Amino acid sequence: MPRSFVYILASKKNGTLYIGVTKNLYRRMLEHKNNIIEGFTKKYAVHCLVYYEEFAELLFAIQREKQMKEWKRQWKIDLIEKDNPEWNDLYDCLNN
Repeated sequence: MPRSFVYILASKKNGTLYIGVTKNLYRRMLEHKNNIIEGFTKKYAVHCLVYYEEFAELLFAIQREKQMKEWKRQWKIDLIEKDNPEWNDLYDCLNN
């Protein structure tokens, strides 16, 4: 079954946040961490995976991403800290 993900990256605890969507979270994280793609995460060194959600369909992940991007910053922080209070990098926990 195809999977899709919405994810939040942080530069550090309570630092700069980035929300994205992808079909392959492991590959996308490698791209972010190695600055392969030009853009926001490279410019601001936002490389720590602090939160993600999995969806069965890309459309649902995109809808969630759009919803989360409209949220106030504190709502995003609360979401992260609910499951990851130490803001640990979840990249090492991913199964590619």
